[in-house]
Formats: sequence, structure tokens, C-alpha cells
Amino acid sequence: MKNCSYSDFKIFAGNSHPALAEAIAQQLGKPLGKATVTKFSDGEISVSIWETVRGRDVYIIQSTNDPVNDNLMELLIMIDAMKRASAGRINAVIPYYGYARQDRKAKARDPISAKLVANLLQAAGADRVLTMDLHANQIQGYFDIPVDHLVGQPIVAKYFKDKNMENVCVVSPDHGSVTRARTLAEYFNCPIAIVDKRRPEPNKSEIMNIIGDIKDKNCIIIDDMIDTAGTITNAANAIKEMGAKAVYAGATHAVLSGPAIQRIQDSAIEELVLLNTIALPEEKKLDKITTLSVAPLFAEAISRVFTNGEVSKIFE
Repeated sequence: MKNCSYSDFKIFAGNSHPALAEAIAQQLGKPLGKATVTKFSDGEISVSIWETVRGRDVYIIQSTNDPVNDNLMELLIMIDAMKRASAGRINAVIPYYGYARQDRKAKARDPISAKLVANLLQAAGADRVLTMDLHANQIQGYFDIPVDHLVGQPIVAKYFKDKNMENVCVVSPDHGSVTRARTLAEYFNCPIAIVDKRRPEPNKSEIMNIIGDIKDKNCIIIDDMIDTAGTITNAANAIKEMGAKAVYAGATHAVLSGPAIQRIQDSAIEELVLLNTIALPEEKKLDKITTLSVAPLFAEAISRVFTNGEVSKIFE
């Protein structure tokens, strides 16, 4: 990364989540940079930057959610455009990092697509990546440039803490989320429970057993993302049937694909708290879904990156 100071910075947005980009810019007292990202008639992406970025610190805000490949290509082409326009330092702000679940070879001849995306971002010209709640922490090591990894759980934790619930138990929906659940449980000074499940095939889960005491407790299920919602709704229904007083859930990334919305609506979850790293369309908004903004956190992180401050201090 280039070692120099910058007198000013600019914020640009792709098409994946312009509302979040606008909110981050407002937090920083900046207008969004003038740029258009469109498609030619054959589907190729066209990027036009309508103001100078020469020598500036630029931040491109773009989640790589569905349509994943279009949003990723938009980001790559915007980075390339900034590099060719002589931007001083190019920061890719990726609230949701697509392909993060393909972080290792699960079987023979599997790709490691999360690493490929890291290579593409660097090849395009990114000098730094700012992201949130990667599905696998080791993805940070796939980059040879700085990666600032923000944590969304404190936002969710504060929301539930403000409810002043008694007799709380934090529930991990599977073994992979135990560390996340334990961290939240420390915040509440409460016990944890673990849902022991078997997944017979991708995007399908089967509840096997509940490890821990959830009877008559206000249970909070915590995860990093909700995709088809099978895991979290099966867990919610199981712990409710086993005597939980009430079931709440929280996650960072609202992927919500396939039957997710119907499953959530029909589940025992009383309230689902999500962060807005991914734009939630109107047809996916339910009364039981509460969305919290990550704009203040990303704005603070961008400010610290620009001024060479410590990003880790945000979470102390």
C-alpha cells in the first residue's frame, strides 16, 4: 500500500446498495461521488466517473450479494476506472463479501472461490479492503493488502441489551457459530446452548439435539448470515418446542434467498434483527424483521482509515 497522506477523500457507490452508501456519506458529511454504473445492450458493465479522483483517497461502497457476479464485476471495473484515473489510494468497502462460504476445499477438485475473489480485487487495483463479518476469518489472509474486518455483533447485542430481557440464553444454531454465541453470552453474562444438527445436503438441515438448558428462557439465536433460513428457523422451532419462553434471532447479513421469508414468517421467531449490509427489498420486509444500520460503524472506520487511526479502537 502507498505510504502517503491525503488531503481529502471521496466516496463512490455501485448499484448493490446505494442507500447504505448515501447513509455512510451523510455520516461523514460528504456527497456521494458522481459516477454512473450501467450496462450496454449486450450486458457488459459500463462505468463512468464524472469528477476528478487524481491523487485522492477513494472509497467504493459495494456489497457483492445477489446478483453476485454483476455486483462483483461492477466493483472490479470501478476499481480499475479509479486506478486509471490516478486515484491516490483505492479502498474497496464491501459490507457483504460474496463467495465467502467457498473458503476451503471441502472435497476433491473444489475451487477456493473466496481466494479467487481476493486475487481479482488486488489485480483490479484495490489498495485496501474494508468488510464486515466474513463467514471465515481466514479470508483476511487471502489478501496481500490490508483488510479491516469490522464486527456487526455489538450492534445486535446492544439492541437486545436495551430490551432488558431477563433469564436470557444465547443459542448457537450449529457448532460453527459457538464462538460467536459465546462472545454474545459474555456480553449478557448468561449461559449458551448449542443446536446439534446434521445437514444431509446443501441448504437443508435437520435438528438432532439441543445441548444446554433453554427451558423457560428468553433465547437469542445468533449467526453471521441467514440464507435460506432453514438452519435458524429449524433451531427456533426446536427450542420453542422444548420449552423456551420466547425465541429471538440476530444475524449480520440478510441474504434471504429461496424460501427464507416464508420460513421466517412461519417460524417460532418473535423478532429477527438484521443489519443492512445487504439491501432488503420491500417484498422481503416482515413485521417481525428489524433492520439496524451499519452506516455509523463504516463511517467511523473510513474516517480512521483516512486519518491513519486505529480501526480496532472502535470495538474497545
